[in-house]
Amino acid sequence: MSPTAPNTTYTSIVDALLILLRDDHVLLARRQGTGYADGMWNLPSGKLEANETITQAAIREAQEEIGVHITEPDLRFAHLIHYRNPHGHARIGVFFHATHWTGTPHNAEPHKCSEVTWQPLHNLPSDTYPYTAQGLAAFTRQTPLSTIGWDSPRPFHGP
Repeated sequence: MSPTAPNTTYTSIVDALLILLRDDHVLLARRQGTGYADGMWNLPSGKLEANETITQAAIREAQEEIGVHITEPDLRFAHLIHYRNPHGHARIGVFFHATHWTGTPHNAEPHKCSEVTWQPLHNLPSDTYPYTAQGLAAFTRQTPLSTIGWDSPRPFHGP
C-alpha cells in the first residue's frame, strides 16, 4: 500500500442485542430521540463499549434499557448478523437469547424509548427495524450467521 492510499482497515459498530421471550412473544422497544431508527421497534440493545466483552455489554444493556438483571450463564448465543444499510453504513450484531432474568422488564430509558411491549415473534410489527427483523427471523430458523445488504457494491463509510 502506498503512503497516500487510504487506510483500508475495516472497523464496525458492534451491537449486543437481547431476545427475551414470553409465550411466543418477544420484548421490543420503540426508539425515540436517539437519531438512529427513531419511531421503529428494536430489541433491547446497545453498542459494545471499550474494555467490555460482548456478554458484558448485553448484561449492561438489559439493566440500562429494560431494568432486568441477567447473568452470563443465562445468555445463549442466538445469531450474528453483519448488516449494511442502503446508505452503506455497516454494523455487526450479536443476538443473545436470555433464558432467565430477574425483575420485570419496563422502559428504564424513557428519553431513548417511547414504549416497551411484548410482540408476537412470528408476526412482528411492520415498523420493526430491518436489522432486528432479519436477526429475529434467522433466530427462529436457528441460523447462526447472516449477512444482509452486501449483495451490491456500495461505498465504504468509516466509523
